[in-house]
Amino acid sequence: MISVIKVDGSAPREAGARMVVEKDAGFFGSIGGGRLEYEVLAVTEAALSAQTPAAIMRVWPLGPNLGQCCGGSVTTLIETFDSGDLDSVRALAVAEAAGPFVSLSRMTEEGRIARQIADAGAAGVEAGEGSVKQRFVERFGEARKTVLLFGAGHVGRAVVLALSQLPFSVRWIDSRADQFPDHVPSNVIPVRTDSPEREIDAAPAGAFVVIMTHSHPLDYSIAAAALRRADLGFVGLIGSSTKRARFASQAQKLGLSEAQIARLACPIGLPDIRDKDPSVIAAGVAAQLLIERERTPHQASSLGKL
Repeated sequence: MISVIKVDGSAPREAGARMVVEKDAGFFGSIGGGRLEYEVLAVTEAALSAQTPAAIMRVWPLGPNLGQCCGGSVTTLIETFDSGDLDSVRALAVAEAAGPFVSLSRMTEEGRIARQIADAGAAGVEAGEGSVKQRFVERFGEARKTVLLFGAGHVGRAVVLALSQLPFSVRWIDSRADQFPDHVPSNVIPVRTDSPEREIDAAPAGAFVVIMTHSHPLDYSIAAAALRRADLGFVGLIGSSTKRARFASQAQKLGLSEAQIARLACPIGLPDIRDKDPSVIAAGVAAQLLIERERTPHQASSLGKL
């Protein structure tokens, strides 16, 4: 496992970025690509060939000597593992399954990394705190924004696929059980319900709402319920400007204020993308949600996946 544990100045990735490298040269994740990643992978392959568990910490200046123009520096930690590490790795996996967490880490005399799990919101804990050679802070787990996606039609399916590799946790909601595919991405939970408004009531503060059901009246009902909650984030409705005008007219009769109605994004997606193919619409919606996610306070997306 390669971890970026400290960054000074400009760098291609942030502290918490990680890669997992296998003996057959397969790998998952990225610490930024380019010459930095190439050189770190060479050190990693040599460490794997040694067949002796070890932890290698190294500072990489990102200047002309490395063929990088960032100008900052990155401290990486390269760890190799064997069966003797299983218990400690399992403990980290259990902690990660419960959500993002912080590890207070240090290099042992045996050349391994000892990690003490702490709460992710522990006061005073910052990445890079203290002497990185003696002790350092690591953050694990992914902070995912909750998305309530109403509608399992063609566009809904495309949106689910578009969000499958992005930092979102999706509740995919429809009244028709036969509309859900047999297999869904790991960050998606299918929910069959005849009372979609209850999903709005139960949503965590800050959740995003994307509405694209098979019924205009149902769309309007869900949108009205979402807009009544001032603590929700993005509320988007598929459709045209005409559909938005019709919703606004009905919403006023239902008692929604102009300020509440103004929060509705309809049409959804990026305005410069006009193609109506479901996969293209989905790409625009995914980009729009990423933009909204950057605009709202959230835990850093750089939390590295163990």
